[in-house]
Amino acid sequence: QLQLVESGGGLVQPGGSLRLSCAASGVTSDYYAIGWFRQAPGKGREGVSYISSSGGRTNYADSVKGRFTISRNNAKNTVYLQMNSLKPEDTGIYYCAPVYVSGSSYRPLYDYWGQGTQVTVSS
Repeated sequence: QLQLVESGGGLVQPGGSLRLSCAASGVTSDYYAIGWFRQAPGKGREGVSYISSSGGRTNYADSVKGRFTISRNNAKNTVYLQMNSLKPEDTGIYYCAPVYVSGSSYRPLYDYWGQGTQVTVSS
C-alpha cells in the first residue's frame, strides 16, 4: 500500500518561502496522481494542487496560483510543493495524498491521511 509522509513545514514570515516534500514508500508512487491539501484552523480541508503521475499535468487552486509550484521526482518517489510569497491565510496543516482526477477536479483516492506538516505564516 502506498504510504506518504509530508515534511518541510515551519514558521515563516509573510512573503517568505517554503518547500514541502511528500515522500512515498511501500509502493512506487509514479502510478499515482498526487495532490496537496491543507486545513486551516477551524476550517475544512481544501485542495491546493495536484500533479499527474507523469508530471505533465498540474492544477492549482485560485488562491495559490502564481505563488505555488508542484513538481515530482519519480526516481526519488517524492512530490514537492514550492510555496513562494506566502500569506497568513496559507497557514494550516498540509497533507499529500494520491488523488483521483476527473476533468479539472480531484479528490483523495483513499479515506486516509498522514500526519501532515504544519505551515505557519506570521510576523
